[in-house]
Amino acid sequence: MQQNDSKFIRMTTEPVQGLICKLAVPTIISMLVTALYNIADTFFVGRIGTEATAGVGLVFPIMTIIQAFGFFFGQGSGNYISRSLGARKLDRAEYMAATGSICALLFGCLILTLGTVFQSTVLRLIGARPDLVSEQTVLNAAAYLRFILCGAPFMCLSCVLNNQMRFQGNAFFSMIGLVSGAVLNVALDPILIFGAKMGAAGAALATSLSQAVGCAILFVGTRRSDSLNIRVRNFRPTPYYLKNIVIGGIPSLCRQGLASIAALCLNGAAGAAVASGYADAAIAAFSVVGKIMMLAFSALIGFGQAFQPVCGFNYGAARYDRVREAYLFCLKVGTAFLLVMSGIGFVFAERLVAVFRDDPNVIAFGAVAMRCQCCTFSLMGLVTITNMLYQNIGRVVGATLLAVARQGLMFIPVVLILPHLFAEPIRGVYLAQPTADLFAFCLALPLAVRMHRELKAREAAQIPGTP
Repeated sequence: MQQNDSKFIRMTTEPVQGLICKLAVPTIISMLVTALYNIADTFFVGRIGTEATAGVGLVFPIMTIIQAFGFFFGQGSGNYISRSLGARKLDRAEYMAATGSICALLFGCLILTLGTVFQSTVLRLIGARPDLVSEQTVLNAAAYLRFILCGAPFMCLSCVLNNQMRFQGNAFFSMIGLVSGAVLNVALDPILIFGAKMGAAGAALATSLSQAVGCAILFVGTRRSDSLNIRVRNFRPTPYYLKNIVIGGIPSLCRQGLASIAALCLNGAAGAAVASGYADAAIAAFSVVGKIMMLAFSALIGFGQAFQPVCGFNYGAARYDRVREAYLFCLKVGTAFLLVMSGIGFVFAERLVAVFRDDPNVIAFGAVAMRCQCCTFSLMGLVTITNMLYQNIGRVVGATLLAVARQGLMFIPVVLILPHLFAEPIRGVYLAQPTADLFAFCLALPLAVRMHRELKAREAAQIPGTP
C-alpha cells in the first residue's frame, strides 16, 4: 500500500511534462517493438519474393483482429485500473486486472479454435484466392496463417498485460517484456525462414514463439511488489466489470477491427485497380507502405500511452488542470513529430520501400502511395490524442467515434468509391488514405474543442471524476 501511495503522489503532483516524457521512453519503445514484430517478418519474407510478401500482407488483417481483441480487454481493464488507483480503490483494480487478463486468454483460445476449423473460409475472406492473386501467394498466405493462429492466445494476453502495467505507471517492465520478444523474433526469423527452409511459415512460427516468450516475461512482471498481481481468485466476470471493460475497450476494438476490414478492402482495391499480372506487386507495395507508416504511427501511440496513466490518475483524483495540461502538451508534441516523419517519408519514399522489397513494380507503387499518405499524416496527432483522452475518461461514444474515424468510418467507403472516379483506378487507391485522414481530422476538431472547454469548466467547479 505504501508503494501505491508513493505512485499516487508521483502521478498527481509531479510536473506533467516531465512525468509524461519519463513515461514515454518505455511506452514508445514498447510500441515500436510491437510494430517490429510485423516489420521483421515483412523484411525477411521480402528476401523470398513478391508472392511471399503479398501472402504475409493478406494475413495481416487477421493479426490485426487478434490484436484488436487483446487491446479491447487491455484498454478496457487498464483504463478502469488507472482511474481506480487514482480514486484509491485498490481492491477494484485487482479484480479488474484478473478479469481482463483471463478473459483475453480465453478469447485468444477461441480465436485459435475457430480459425483452425474454418481456415479455408478465412483464406477466401482475406483475398487469398486464385482469381485475385497467384497460386504461390495463396500457399504462402495459408502457411503464414496456420502458425499465426497458434500464437493468438499469447498475443491477446500480452496486449492485456502490457496495457495494464502501463496504466499502473509501470511502463518500464512492460517494455522489457516486449523488447525481449522482439529480439527473439528477429533472431528466429532468418533461422526458421532460411535455415530450416520453412519460408513464410517460419516467419509466422518465429512471431508466435516470440509472443509466447514475451507474454511469459510480462506475467512475471505482474508478480512484482509494485504491480497488481494476477490471481485466479480475483476473477470477477460480473456485469459490473465486464461493462467497464466494454466501456473502456470498445473504442480500441472498433478501431483495430475496422482497420482489419480496411486492410481487406485495400488489398482488394489494390489488386483490382491494376493490370493483370501486377496484383501481387500492388498488394505487396501497399502492405510494405502500411508497415512503414505504422512504425511512425506506433511512436505517436507510444507517446500518447504515456499520457493515459497520467490522465486516468488525475481524472480519478479530480485534478482536471493536470489532465488539460497533459492533453495540450501531448497534442503539440505529437503533431510536431508526425510533421517531421512525414517530411522524411516524402523525401525518401523509394529508398524506404526498397529496404523491404527491391522489386521495381513494388517500389513504383509503394513510393506514390507513401508520398500521398505523408501529405496528411500529421493531422492524425489531433485525432489520436483526443481519442485517447475520451477513452481514458470513459466517454465511450466520443472515443469510439474517433477510434473508427480514420480506418473505418472514413477509409472504407473512400477506398471503395474513389477508384471508380478515375480513369486509372489505382489513383483512387493512392488518394484513399489521405482523404480519410482529412475527413477524420474535420470530425475530431470540434470534439477536441468541446472536451477542452469541459475540462476547464470542471476545473473551475471541481466536479469529481468517477473510477
